[in-house]
Amino acid sequence: MNIITRNIPNSITCINLLSGMMAILCAARGDNQLWGMEAYNWAYIFIGIAAVADFLDGFAARLLHAYSELGKQLDSLCDLISFGVAPSVIMYYCLGTVGAPEWTHWITLLIPVCGALRLARFNIDTRQTTSFIGLPIPANAIFWIGYSALCYMGSPTLTAWWCVLPAIIIESWLMVSPVRLFSLKFKTWGWKDNQWRWLLIATALMLIFCMGVPGLMWLIIVYVAYGLLDR
Repeated sequence: MNIITRNIPNSITCINLLSGMMAILCAARGDNQLWGMEAYNWAYIFIGIAAVADFLDGFAARLLHAYSELGKQLDSLCDLISFGVAPSVIMYYCLGTVGAPEWTHWITLLIPVCGALRLARFNIDTRQTTSFIGLPIPANAIFWIGYSALCYMGSPTLTAWWCVLPAIIIESWLMVSPVRLFSLKFKTWGWKDNQWRWLLIATALMLIFCMGVPGLMWLIIVYVAYGLLDR
């Protein structure tokens, strides 16, 4: 295998990293205008691009048979930036919009810390091949996109700072918890053995159609509930 082919998956992984960095820079602008819309919306978009790159690098590695230990570690480092640090920065500035005291903003540091622990454990845990132990870090990012959108919209429901802080603590704990959750990888496309996956996809479409971006928060809550029911 030549050096170019071998490094295609790693190059895609680096797009994940660059998108995560752009998300952080945009998140730091909060609800200020940037390129024609609020900066936090750009942060959501860049996290979305990072998620696509995170999927494609694994797909490319399987397609090209370009697996490597370097790629595995690089993927986790980039995921930490895009799905751990970026959501943390989003929530750090988002807390200011809900009138949270200054000291509470530092609680958001739990998100990347628990995300790092979750990724490190995943890399050495051979039990997580077809399911997850703890909430996957991309799901963590999806949750905070939905929650922060709810806060920026000014909705009084669940956006008071004394509600946001427990959410940060619980969500961070879920990443390092022993809770077992199913993965979204399909081995077959039939209903048998995939019923929870198909239900989650149907739920995602319904929530996003009815609620827009805030529906992503409820999607992750439903994912955890489905995972517990599956067990």
